[in-house]
Amino acid sequence: MTAVPAQRRRRPELAAFLRGRRARVTPEDVGMPPGLRRRTPGLRREEVARLSGVGVTWYTWLEQGRPINASAQVLDAVARTLRLDRPEREHLYRLAEVPYAPEPSASDLPEVGRELQGILDALEPHPAVLYNARYDVLATNGVYERLFFRDGQELDTGPFGVRNALWALCSAPEAVCPVVDRRRELSLMVARLRGAYGRHVNERAWEEFIRGLVETSPDFARLWRGADVVPPGARVKVFRHARVGEVRMTSVSLSVNGMPECRIVVHTPDDEESRLRVASLCGATTETTDPAPLKGTGSGDCGAKEN
Repeated sequence: MTAVPAQRRRRPELAAFLRGRRARVTPEDVGMPPGLRRRTPGLRREEVARLSGVGVTWYTWLEQGRPINASAQVLDAVARTLRLDRPEREHLYRLAEVPYAPEPSASDLPEVGRELQGILDALEPHPAVLYNARYDVLATNGVYERLFFRDGQELDTGPFGVRNALWALCSAPEAVCPVVDRRRELSLMVARLRGAYGRHVNERAWEEFIRGLVETSPDFARLWRGADVVPPGARVKVFRHARVGEVRMTSVSLSVNGMPECRIVVHTPDDEESRLRVASLCGATTETTDPAPLKGTGSGDCGAKEN
């Protein structure tokens, strides 16, 4: 028995899916008068075509399951007219054999449950943050907020209105950059982002994020062109805080079951002086709140080198 090619199996399913979705949408749903003599429920083919900005013949052929090509932009327009939700939109793309590229939105971020937030809080006095592969800040504990957000200053948000550590590192003014060796840290973060990007090529949210960083930061653009890739791993970083001074921290990434590509990054003090300074941020010590600078550290320039 000869196997039926996958494309020939998908086309009848695409036709049935579009007809079903079209029957579900009424003229009133899209701001049209109901009209008379509607023999079937829902919109007519020519109405879907007009509302989607495509030709009637082209849409008719698409709904008939003919082997025609469809772009992501046209499928998005049809999906909006038919009021498809995200799972239905993804199904439409799959049946039309077009790579699915979801609309970028902060609502696409995974929800952080009470249990996971409790773990972050229990890690104090160690600063801890939950990132996704794009460095969106999904959740933090209190000491992370106090260490990295100076005088209540928020991280700059990326193009989707979400706090993002990489975006903040690229755009922060020199005077408020919390990272002492920003050049080194930026190169490592961009190289790790490049590794994650391989799983998201042509996804709209990722492409817009990368394009925005390239346009915002010449340093990011230069590093992105270099195409370096590094795996995750523990490393020592030096941060500065307006009240307690500079602290040396070792960062370690922990994967999270049930949250693909998300990780908890925990910062632990690399020496006793740093431990006391971080502890003072969450009231865990009576040490002075304005300790002397660490020996050998920079004078405040974000481009200062680590020792």
